[in-house]
Amino acid sequence: MGLPAMRRWLQTATTGPVVRRALKFAVVVGAILICINHGDAILSGNVDSTRIAKMVLTVFVPYAVSTASSVAALIERDS
Repeated sequence: MGLPAMRRWLQTATTGPVVRRALKFAVVVGAILICINHGDAILSGNVDSTRIAKMVLTVFVPYAVSTASSVAALIERDS
């Protein structure tokens, strides 16, 4: 991916609709994944800084997937 393509990708990824859609997916899917992957630790009160970092990454993954998917679809549509 050349510099112009990367610039286009980043500009598209930071548009309001793409960011809002990704945030919605991150909150919903991230919450579900946190419950599945960390629910027992949360309920037992066994949450330390390492686990919190893992939870943040758990929310970031659906954000990144949604963003990448939206950007790819928009760029393909406009090409």
